[in-house]
Amino acid sequence: MATDVALVVGDLDAALQAAGTTERAEHDARYLRSTIGHYGASVPTTRTAAKAALRQAPELTHDELVALIDALWTEPVHERRLAAVEILTARTDLLGSGDAPLLERLLREAGTWALVDPLAIGVASPLVESDATWGDVLDRWATDQDFWVRRGALLSLLVPLRRGRGDWDRFARYADDMLDENEFFIRKAIGWVLRETAKRRPDLVADWLLPRSGRASGVTVREALKPLSPTQRQAIEDARH
Repeated sequence: MATDVALVVGDLDAALQAAGTTERAEHDARYLRSTIGHYGASVPTTRTAAKAALRQAPELTHDELVALIDALWTEPVHERRLAAVEILTARTDLLGSGDAPLLERLLREAGTWALVDPLAIGVASPLVESDATWGDVLDRWATDQDFWVRRGALLSLLVPLRRGRGDWDRFARYADDMLDENEFFIRKAIGWVLRETAKRRPDLVADWLLPRSGRASGVTVREALKPLSPTQRQAIEDARH
């Protein structure tokens, strides 16, 4: 049975608006420095609404999923776009490498870590891990002029690295190329992935960071050092001076 995309979107939008408050909308817009609208619904409430929308569409097809995401995303409201990300995260089984342009467009239009990060970690990462053809996509994202797209390339590698697996060589190459950037959100992303990788493979991270410690920003180093041993931390800190 075909999914009535318009009905699902309408019900979801109504639920998000009903859950929002003016005070929270104003707070979230200030906090995220947002240039789009806000209903003022909380993240947990938005997730709950997205799950309810999926229950309305148990036989969702790939094309219906894309239509649903486009309908939610086109309206410039943060909660609608976050709900779209939550739906994509839940239904990555319907996505493939042919959907790279869709994800790239969403990353480019997101304009905030609050959408970019779950797109990269929740949607792109499982696709990248299960399909090697995404490597070429990430290589392109990693050199994009838009720093949000570059951040997406870095964070798309996070989940398997956090588990002690993943494509460390690819991440290390991206990080080395971006290490001299001044953009805070790039510096933070590099440090974040280094920190999570170091929880299982501290020697790998320490050996990579030590000869680059003079190039790495303070925020990158502070994040990366957290799981390392006192000896490793001291060696890297000494090398920065």
